[in-house]
Amino acid sequence: MIWNCKNKKIEYGKKTLIMGIINVTPDSFSDGGDNFDFEKAAENAVKMQNEGADIIDFGAQSTRPGYTLISANEEWKRLEPVFKKIKGKINIPVSVDTFYSQVAEKTIQNGADIINDVSGIVSKDMAEIIKKTGAGWIIMHNGEGDIQDVKEFFDKSVKEAENFGINKNQICLDMGIGFGKTREQDMSLISNIKLYKKEGFPLLLGTSRKRVIKAGSGQENPKERTYGNIAADTAAIFSGVDIIRIHDVKNEMQGIFMADALKSFKIIY
Repeated sequence: MIWNCKNKKIEYGKKTLIMGIINVTPDSFSDGGDNFDFEKAAENAVKMQNEGADIIDFGAQSTRPGYTLISANEEWKRLEPVFKKIKGKINIPVSVDTFYSQVAEKTIQNGADIINDVSGIVSKDMAEIIKKTGAGWIIMHNGEGDIQDVKEFFDKSVKEAENFGINKNQICLDMGIGFGKTREQDMSLISNIKLYKKEGFPLLLGTSRKRVIKAGSGQENPKERTYGNIAADTAAIFSGVDIIRIHDVKNEMQGIFMADALKSFKIIY
């Protein structure tokens, strides 16, 4: 199965794809400041690529609980030097975490292949950019919701995107773990992917270092939630998730590889 992202064709379904996170922010909940310097952000993106990431996801707007919204101009001001620095150095698909259509357009013009839109809205403005550029579009459920809510959102969003002229092969879906949901809803969504996954569309999971991992593992420090993340990723992989969005590519990919290896074996009764 192929996810079309501008001039890149991303094959999914054979193995779990790894999306590495680079937050170009001073205030993200788990790594705020680590990559705020554009040279450090570019350096770590290349490092993630070398470690085996399939996609790199850049974000310049913190979406942690209680975050302070920055403008589209400020978001692009943070991203522009990073994109200049990585030019010619990153050959895997590049994603940008933004809900601003003007930022989406500028990043695509400067090399991005995918827009990771956490707004929870299939907006006309964003759809026009996606249609014009052929970029991949990650559409995420944002807000409180259970399995049925997410299922209905996926169905509705795909129809809306197609009504705007978006090819369904450009769309990826995300259940939005941690975005306005209770920890119980997060746990239920991770555990029951088969009940709401939409056939023919790649599904992205983003639990990395989030509060749901703290709730399940008891680990207070976000940077030390690697083992809890691997457990959540494994459960999701066995249920059919296609892409895992993570901060720690080097260590968490071991769990992802092992989960894929085990999943390839048929259950013997």
